[in-house]
Amino acid sequence: KLDEKKPVILCGDLNVAHKEIDLKNPQSNHHNAGFTDEERESFTKLLSEGFMDTFRHFYPDQKDIYSWWSYRFHSRDRNAGWRIDYFVASDRLADNIKDSKILTDVFGSDHCPVELDTGEIS
Repeated sequence: KLDEKKPVILCGDLNVAHKEIDLKNPQSNHHNAGFTDEERESFTKLLSEGFMDTFRHFYPDQKDIYSWWSYRFHSRDRNAGWRIDYFVASDRLADNIKDSKILTDVFGSDHCPVELDTGEIS
């Protein structure tokens, strides 16, 4: 229903690491907020309803790239992070989306920016 009239692009900190590949330590974080089965299943349900994780669309197997690191334990220095910032887009925009990036070299907070490169969307 969400994109019945217009295609949708949702961007932000969704506070969920969808797959094990999306965080450094999935085993030790399995029941922690942001990586619970319920949260991950909800994200899977969203994607199954006609939406895509744009970063994984282009980089399905890319490991060790994250968008958030705790300020504790020098997590960013060790790249012990989570990918919790997303561009989620309507599947029907797949041909318009040229790339989806995580700008890990940009500092300023515990998150780094995410970027979506689109062609013309009508």
